[in-house]
Amino acid sequence: MAEKLIIFDTTLRDGEQSPGASMTRDEKIRIAKQLERLRVDVIEAGFAAASQGDFESIRSISSVIRDSIVCSLSRANDRDIARAAEALEHAQRKRIHTFIATSPLHMEKKLRMSPDQVVEQAKMAVRYARKFTDDVEFSPEDGSRSEMDFLCRVIETVINEGATTINFADTVGYAVPTLYGTMIRNLRERIPNSDKAIWSVHCHNDLGMAVANSLSGVIIGGARQVECTINGLGERAGNTALEEIVMAIRTRKDYFDFQLGIDTTQIVPTSKLVAQITGFNVQPNKAVVGANAFAHASGIHQDGILKARDTYEIMRAEDVGWAANKIVLGKLSGRNAFKQRLDELGIELESEAEVNAAFARFKELADRKSEIYDEDIMALVSDEQHSHTKEYYNFVSLSQSSESGAKSRAKVIFSIDGKETVSEGLGNGPVDATLAAVESVTQSGAEFLLFSVNAITEGTQSQGEVTIRLSKAGRIVNGVGADPDIIVASAKAYIAALNKLHSKIEKVNPQL
Repeated sequence: MAEKLIIFDTTLRDGEQSPGASMTRDEKIRIAKQLERLRVDVIEAGFAAASQGDFESIRSISSVIRDSIVCSLSRANDRDIARAAEALEHAQRKRIHTFIATSPLHMEKKLRMSPDQVVEQAKMAVRYARKFTDDVEFSPEDGSRSEMDFLCRVIETVINEGATTINFADTVGYAVPTLYGTMIRNLRERIPNSDKAIWSVHCHNDLGMAVANSLSGVIIGGARQVECTINGLGERAGNTALEEIVMAIRTRKDYFDFQLGIDTTQIVPTSKLVAQITGFNVQPNKAVVGANAFAHASGIHQDGILKARDTYEIMRAEDVGWAANKIVLGKLSGRNAFKQRLDELGIELESEAEVNAAFARFKELADRKSEIYDEDIMALVSDEQHSHTKEYYNFVSLSQSSESGAKSRAKVIFSIDGKETVSEGLGNGPVDATLAAVESVTQSGAEFLLFSVNAITEGTQSQGEVTIRLSKAGRIVNGVGADPDIIVASAKAYIAALNKLHSKIEKVNPQL
């Protein structure tokens, strides 16, 4: 029997630490439900002590997830751990993941603690976490830059206190594959009680080696859990990409002899959902989930594929969910067909009223666009959920005019705290004029970092998905808007970003 490799997804925690990738509670619930459909073993739902929003999200996710383990991160202190335990109170299966820095640099400069103090704090943290659950994970932060003797001391201590998973964190992406795997193997050989815990790997992609390091940790080091994110989302250069780890192990069964519980047909739908919610689009040449991952431009390649698929394809597109990208509905489709497609996409709306409102938007879209794709449905449902959220700013409508050689004009109607207002603006093109109109009233003063346009599906009738990234007072936020009219999509995206800035959510983001 092949050994089980545990897939631990941290998209909702570490992935959200990407600048601008913050998600609402409802968006996190949607992703968590999709991760459960993907059949990940552990969902790290957030960091309960980071903010009230994170706490509420973990609490809500704990109430709806039944099969996957729900996990909350916590620093190695009683307050964080108690907060995590409270957030996980209703989880069917729960885990507390606690951590403390162990590298000389972090202990001296960040923690300002002695090694003895770090050992004691790690010990007491795991002991306290065990009061709430038998499933406790411990991570030595910046593990790959820590001293071996000290790591042995800390890890032996926390395993004695009942830590059931030891996660070796390459926090800053400093590791290289052979050294990283060997380091874990040496730790397991030197620590007397190492066999009492499952060993895990958590790698960042600063040098482009997160997946390679993780696989080395499994093969050389003997780790049996991989921590990863959808699309490799994460702070700085990102984290180990779940889709790459899973498909490497599945495709190379001859070398990686492990059992996985993942439903690989859900990989692409999950990738698209995370990209659509966060506004972090997947590059076309991204492995497994990129638009070009199964495209063949070379004549020689095309000829080979036609004769025998495996001449140039080591995976089947449908095995990772690309076959799901099909036309599903049209303007003559009824409410029942629409509702059934929502179910197939894993989209659960809370009430019949929400289903009816989403269906009305679908009909409106179908009048403007003859072919409706899964991605269109996901975008309109997201838009519908935002419209029902009590946001400070809400888009109503716009009109604009432009001609060659002249300034564009735009008039935008939107509400501010429930009160409708009309704004007008001039600009170098219709998008510039539209955003100028909104800014003339909101006067946010935010710095414009990114304007990105992505076609949700193929063809000139495709909905445009716009991502706008703003920065103000050290906070970076993304706003996403979708509409067949790219100018409307731009206004929606800008207003979505302004709402996030207005929320003034203060979060503590741990570096793990």
